[in-house]
Amino acid sequence: MESLALHTLSSTPTSASISASRSSSLLHRRSRLHLPKLPSTNTVKTSASLSFSSLNSHPKTLSFLSHPLSTPTFSTLKPLNSSPTSSDHPQSPPSGSKLLPLVISVSIGLIVRFAIPKPVDVTSQAWQLLAIFLSTIAGLVLSPLPVGAWALLGLTTSIVTKTLPFTTAFSAFTNEVIWLIVISFFFARGFVKTGLGDRIATYFVKCLGKSTLGLSYGLTFSEALIAPAMPSTTARAGGVFLPIINSLSLSAGSKPNDKSARKLGSYLIQSQFQSAGNSSALFLTAAAQNLLCLKLAEELGVKIASPWVSWFKAASLPAIVALLVSPLVLYKIYPPEIKDTPGAPAMATEKLRNMGPVTKSEWVMVGTMLLAVSLWVFGECIGVSSVVAAMLSLSVLLLLGVLDWDDCLSEKSAWDTLAWFAVLVGMAGQLTNLGIVSWMSGSVAKGLKALNLSWVAAFGLLQAAYFFVHYLFASQTGHVGALYSAFLAMNLASGVPGVLAALALAYNTSLFGALTHYSSGQAAVYYGAGYVDLPDVFKLGFMMALINVIIWAAVGGFWWKILGLY
Repeated sequence: MESLALHTLSSTPTSASISASRSSSLLHRRSRLHLPKLPSTNTVKTSASLSFSSLNSHPKTLSFLSHPLSTPTFSTLKPLNSSPTSSDHPQSPPSGSKLLPLVISVSIGLIVRFAIPKPVDVTSQAWQLLAIFLSTIAGLVLSPLPVGAWALLGLTTSIVTKTLPFTTAFSAFTNEVIWLIVISFFFARGFVKTGLGDRIATYFVKCLGKSTLGLSYGLTFSEALIAPAMPSTTARAGGVFLPIINSLSLSAGSKPNDKSARKLGSYLIQSQFQSAGNSSALFLTAAAQNLLCLKLAEELGVKIASPWVSWFKAASLPAIVALLVSPLVLYKIYPPEIKDTPGAPAMATEKLRNMGPVTKSEWVMVGTMLLAVSLWVFGECIGVSSVVAAMLSLSVLLLLGVLDWDDCLSEKSAWDTLAWFAVLVGMAGQLTNLGIVSWMSGSVAKGLKALNLSWVAAFGLLQAAYFFVHYLFASQTGHVGALYSAFLAMNLASGVPGVLAALALAYNTSLFGALTHYSSGQAAVYYGAGYVDLPDVFKLGFMMALINVIIWAAVGGFWWKILGLY
């Protein structure tokens, strides 16, 4: 779901700026990963590189200070998925759809509709909608067109073929959860625009950064702290943590795309990358796909009371244990060459001094996020839903000038997400209403019963399949839209308790974002930094996935039993 707009402050190329281009290219190709817009990453990396060269001749120079979020220049903020302007380089003429992905995506729907016999228990309307849905999902994976455009084509097809009436096809556009996701993108922009996220991370570096391991824990804890109010792992990666890691690494002589990367940068990148999934799984509002999961679960009759509190309560123990374990395990299996970073706290202190006192906009952002989180936790008691809490908080940011309406309008990723999320949720809901999901889950359940599996064994098998099939996806939300409902229905048909199945699948959705360099938006950001070789990405991704699975299965299973989930 994302692409990256880059600007340079200097015409002198650097290894860091080259890595930024690499990140931009990868993110552009993965256009279905929708990022909130962030400050110029090339600006960040170029300035960091220039400061590093100065550091050699002037030891007291602190490259960490060069991060532009210290003194944000709002004019440089632009949508990450926007096309480059003519000032960047000449635009190529529109090329329309990509022929091969288009043919494959359409063919999948046609084959299902006309070549595969319709089951007796399924209506013609349901079978036709399934064909359109599968064609839409295939297009989201293969990208014959941008995600939002392809979703619109799928929606249009469902109306033109009279599979769904207009009002039914568009019913999900009024869905509260989808609008909560959209507003979450605006919150993430506020964190980046005010520099609050950068300031929080810098405080943790100051307190815990005397050693490389302590530095890693400081960055990990700071992400966990801001995660519930900055609901995009990709925005946190590209807007806050990657610039800081770049600056610290370059100051230590650890350069991207170079043998020196293993000095510091490789470890910090991997530690932050592997820990981010647990931060996203810890809070309901830490990632957009979390909210989508609960909405799809509700469509299948699994309604979770007090969702924010229930989510956090169930995730708290396994997520915190995993956050504590991940940096230490990586420190052992992928050790940095530099073990001590005594200069990092001084760098952070100097940077905070240069940033000056907390600004009015930052205080407003803090107060507004405290209001939002408080209402998310206690809102049900006073009749305020999660989306209304988000709307109130956004209204405060607009009224007090932290965000303006142009910020919201230019957040293209938010509006694109509204379009394709609504299409997926709407189709998935109608497939459930028309009986397709129950038919599929019943068929799988019969197969599992034939193997004489208990619900515990079926639960483990289905969770593992849902997790590792993500190797075939380049989007967490795309994975949710394609498979979450089906896998939840299979769990329910196998006798797995509903809330347990719904939450476990949702937690896995955050955790598998670190499997590969294409498995999520933050994966593309961190890999594009140039500090970790591709074979290491796959090797460490698989190893840490197994460790996370063990932690969540053992600690989570024990904790969920105490909570009464089964």
